[in-house]
Amino acid sequence: MESEATTLVLVSPAMAEANNGNWHTAHRWAQFLSAHCDIALQMQWPAPGGVPSPAGPPQAMIALHARRSADSIRAWAEAFPEKPLIVVLTGTDLYRDIHSDAAAQQSLALASHLVVLQEAGLAALPAAWHGKTQVIYQSAPALQPARKSSRSFRAVMVGHLREVKGPLTFMQAATHDFAPGIYFDQIGEALEPRFAEAAQAAAQRTPRYRWLGGLTRAATRQRIKRAHVLVNCSQMEGGAQVILEAVQSGTPVLASRVSGNLGMLGPDYAGYFALGDDAELAGLVRRCALEADFLALLQRQCRQRAHLFDPQEEKRLVINLVDSALRSPDDFARPARP
Repeated sequence: MESEATTLVLVSPAMAEANNGNWHTAHRWAQFLSAHCDIALQMQWPAPGGVPSPAGPPQAMIALHARRSADSIRAWAEAFPEKPLIVVLTGTDLYRDIHSDAAAQQSLALASHLVVLQEAGLAALPAAWHGKTQVIYQSAPALQPARKSSRSFRAVMVGHLREVKGPLTFMQAATHDFAPGIYFDQIGEALEPRFAEAAQAAAQRTPRYRWLGGLTRAATRQRIKRAHVLVNCSQMEGGAQVILEAVQSGTPVLASRVSGNLGMLGPDYAGYFALGDDAELAGLVRRCALEADFLALLQRQCRQRAHLFDPQEEKRLVINLVDSALRSPDDFARPARP
């Protein structure tokens, strides 16, 4: 890929102000590819007003989210049926939309290449699309692990408060009975008023729970690094960025037993709880706080997965994917629009 000859469009339905996983993926991939291509990072294609690229017509598109980017995907396939179209599948794509939404299903068919963000994602795809699908784990720079407090034990959950992330499970877990010194911190903006109300009610019910609201990514990573465990309560995940950030910070994870989390941490990981089971989550937090051997087991298991989340490996795979797609345009056949 020569930078003066190649332009790539990267479509993300979320931009910087969203401060969510889709945006972080798009931004990171744009950085990876910036030395190899001219990158146009935008919310839709064609861009409103037809903003031209300084390097001429684009040679390929990467689109995050099969459903939310469906219009851009369809427009690209109609305009450039012979050019690569790489679709990156999110959790709501894999575990909901592609099974019921016609636009998301069409995106799978129109894509020349598909990407899932953890190994269990392949099983959620129809077998017909496996041949054009690649697993690329997301990444984060490793941080020097913090010395954890020995006087208290802190669990942290990170993610904007919305139904799919299961924020109520964390709040409810915090209201169970615990020994003194165990705390629950929740980070993320409330995307619906009812979640803000629930967080405020939980804080009033127990002083061990705090809702910290939305924080910058740097501040959030420091909170993750200093916590004793990171909790993920999601109903569905494409490949949770916060899980790998915890692993890359030396913080073990407690996670709902759903496919996307199994694909990140492995099927034999010891820190899973049943989806929505606040009592089981509370029991795991209690066990981590009181049983040093159990917490050490989770730390070892997370360390064994850390190599999957290395930025240089993700960068290599992303560049190789785009390079291969551009070098072999005849390796795929895109069906005509229904």
